[in-house]
Amino acid sequence: MHRVKDFLPISTIELLQKQGYFLFGHAAVKTCHYTKQALRSKKSCYKQKFYGVQSHQCIQMSPASAFCDQKCVYCWRPTHTFIPVLKSQSPQVVGVDSPQEIVEESIRGQAIQLSGFGGFKDVNREKLAESKLPKHAALSLTGEPTLYPQLPELIQAYHQQGISTFLVSNGLHPEMLERLIKNPPTQLYLSVDSPKKEIHDSLNKPVFSDSWKKLNQSIELLSQFPSRTVIRITCVKGKNMQFPQEFAALIQKGNPDFVEIKGYVHIGFSQYRLPRNCMPSFKEVKAFAQEIAQHLGYHYKMDDKESLVCLLVRSDWKDKSTIIPFRKLFPKAFEEQDAHMQKWKERQAKTKK
Repeated sequence: MHRVKDFLPISTIELLQKQGYFLFGHAAVKTCHYTKQALRSKKSCYKQKFYGVQSHQCIQMSPASAFCDQKCVYCWRPTHTFIPVLKSQSPQVVGVDSPQEIVEESIRGQAIQLSGFGGFKDVNREKLAESKLPKHAALSLTGEPTLYPQLPELIQAYHQQGISTFLVSNGLHPEMLERLIKNPPTQLYLSVDSPKKEIHDSLNKPVFSDSWKKLNQSIELLSQFPSRTVIRITCVKGKNMQFPQEFAALIQKGNPDFVEIKGYVHIGFSQYRLPRNCMPSFKEVKAFAQEIAQHLGYHYKMDDKESLVCLLVRSDWKDKSTIIPFRKLFPKAFEEQDAHMQKWKERQAKTKK
């Protein structure tokens, strides 16, 4: 495992650590707000409602902590620190951390970040015990995961541990997505926030001039994936919500299983780049989603008002559940969890006596 300072300048390390990131090598973990909420039996992430992801067992991580080739104006992260290529800052350091190292360290990092929850009176003890056995990894925390050269092997390493994967990509690396077709994540998200090049350039602030071409190549690759695919649109009021028909035409190229239409939220570092009135209301997001559904021929399946997100599904999903059958995908991991939790319950019963 490389040192964090081999990849990031001290100023970036200090900033990310101050924000609660657990850094290791060129990767990072940060406990999600909804993981913390779920441990207190409160609100769970919309992914639980849409797809069955258990928030208290989800690791929010990235194999590319401060590496991204876009500086999206709506991003809540410190994009001014982003480095467009994942490589060491030191000429003496060669290569990247292995997939197995990243998997093990991300699990350890999550455990460290959750270690203090046992002291809270309102914590759900059973969920806390289950959280020590993570079942999902969201490769979406920060940076661009497809910059990590061993991403297919990382996905495979998580799956071998019985951990499902949710990969969110900006779509600027179709060559990596092509490699992922043989080792796909459980669910692949492509962020498509602009219906045309001019908006892409102003909203996503790509570093490289051929990014619009690359994004379109990635969209066209989606239909080749054997796993579930999602196109996600972040709605920024006054910037990209005027083009439902153009978005529908772009989405049609990829024929994804699902389309998530999510409202921009005025938080984090995005507050320095956008005014608050760029944050749409849920009513506006829903109306925009319904317009896209009409042009696209997709079905409006469900929504989560608090998260400002709506889910559209392809016609063949209209009457089917969107919940992922995790137990069927990873039977051994769930058998081990069931055995572990049975022993935990027996210990709890003895303690109460």
